[in-house]
Amino acid sequence: MEIISAAVMLFLIMDPLGNLPVMLSILRHIEPKRRRIIMVRELLIALVILLAFLFGGQSLLNFLHVSAETVSISGGIILFLIAIRMIFPQPGGVTGLAAGEEPFIVPMAIPMIAGPSVLASLLLLSNQEPGRTGDWVLAVLLAWGASFVILMFYEVFNRLLGEKGLKAVERLMGLLLIMMSTQMFLDGIRNFFQIGG
Repeated sequence: MEIISAAVMLFLIMDPLGNLPVMLSILRHIEPKRRRIIMVRELLIALVILLAFLFGGQSLLNFLHVSAETVSISGGIILFLIAIRMIFPQPGGVTGLAAGEEPFIVPMAIPMIAGPSVLASLLLLSNQEPGRTGDWVLAVLLAWGASFVILMFYEVFNRLLGEKGLKAVERLMGLLLIMMSTQMFLDGIRNFFQIGG
């Protein structure tokens, strides 16, 4: 996988536009200046977690005795399920924070930015081509940077797209992610049969 396609995949999974309304509702009771500080802090925590997982992912797979094909197939399934939720969102809240309570790590850094599907994708990338860690770091930084810009300028995107526009973009991202997840699944199946055969 190339750097740009890896970055696009990670960006789609991070889904900053889809998370925007949820983050705004979490931070609604906090004053605007403090909101930005919280967002920057949570984004930086998420970046540290993503990079730690990228560098430690291969060791974790070796410890668990999990093959690359298994990661590819299971990663494809997880991404497919995430994409289905993006296209057909479920009603109900995602946080148990009291009004005015400041989020710390959960739920903004984890799971909204550095969620299980992003971490599974990093495991997949680091396992498929372990010699390209530098490329994957760049892909993470590109995806994270794009998410950072969107979340920092949330007022512009919220005003520009509105609630319906944000939902439409999220569903479009879901469709793209379905195609990527299906390809990942098929690649895992093909590699499994090539190795088995």
